[in-house]
Amino acid sequence: MVEESEPYTAGGPDGSDGSDGTDGTDAAQHRRPDRPAPPGNARWVLASVLLALFAAMGAVRILNTGELEQTALFYVGLPAFIALAVALTARPKSATGTAVASVSVGLALAGPLLGEGMVCLLMAAPLFLLVAVLIGKSADAARRRRGRANAVVVLPLLAVFALSLEGSGAWQMPRAETVSATRTVQATPEQVARALAGEPAFDDPAPVFLRRVPFPRPLHATGTGLDVGDSRSVEFTPRRTLAVNAQATPRAMVLTVTRSGAAHAVFDVTEDTTLARWLDLRTAEVSWRAVDGGRSTELTWRLHYHRTYDPGWYFGPLQRYGMTQAAGYLADTFTTTAETTAETTAEAGAEPAADTAADAVGDAR
Repeated sequence: MVEESEPYTAGGPDGSDGSDGTDGTDAAQHRRPDRPAPPGNARWVLASVLLALFAAMGAVRILNTGELEQTALFYVGLPAFIALAVALTARPKSATGTAVASVSVGLALAGPLLGEGMVCLLMAAPLFLLVAVLIGKSADAARRRRGRANAVVVLPLLAVFALSLEGSGAWQMPRAETVSATRTVQATPEQVARALAGEPAFDDPAPVFLRRVPFPRPLHATGTGLDVGDSRSVEFTPRRTLAVNAQATPRAMVLTVTRSGAAHAVFDVTEDTTLARWLDLRTAEVSWRAVDGGRSTELTWRLHYHRTYDPGWYFGPLQRYGMTQAAGYLADTFTTTAETTAETTAEAGAEPAADTAADAVGDAR
């Protein structure tokens, strides 16, 4: 007769794991958090994410109708809505991870479904993800505390709510901005003035920020003169969105001289289909003065604009940096033109001198 064997248990015969004296049931309970979530829970999370994204698309249409698509309600309130909807309706293991993933999917769909451009998505993505992390961390903290509200949970939610109201009529930060860039040009003030009065010859921008981010780039310009009423018409690279079958849209800017003096000129932006989606460029002011005894010239471009996107604490520094780079690009463009003119003039002046010397040698012979 075969003796019945005892059931196998990991560790000792009492069912413990042989390490800390806990029984098999406790060990199994310790291992439960590592098990994958049931399929039903995963489907519920996915359904919650999709519902939140479709609801967010409807919210975008409402914001567009109310002309609030450039306010903080869009750039702070919308990702907060997505993250809150997912965190409250689904029960994922990590609300933060699910909120970030949901917002990331929403950003990926914004291009083809809402017709957004690459620049908008690149600029908005860090802000969207930051809001998602704040909401997710708050939800995770509330879950660990079994729903008990405290400062760790409430303060981030209140901060997001307050920040989302900027630009919607509740409050706003100052919008007027001025940036400038100065270059020392190896040319006389007269040569710099001639370069400024001619048609600009634009080249690829040197700053990495302007080259790597797909900002509109000037292709060519028409118009000359620095007298009041003279104008420049600048054509830029066309706008292309990520929408399916989207057509390229032409972009241009017209600037007219409204003030002019011996060493300065002010251009007012009279037409703009280039930067109007990001900011309101008002004027471009250029001034120059002789340095180094008149052999060189200090050239300064100033750009005056109004920020149109909210929140200002986020988009303000971004736009300020980008416009500073743009002012430097303008200064570099005309510096190159003036210095090329100066070199050409110097070479043309050296040739008669060389001819005169050759004639003198011939006469001597």
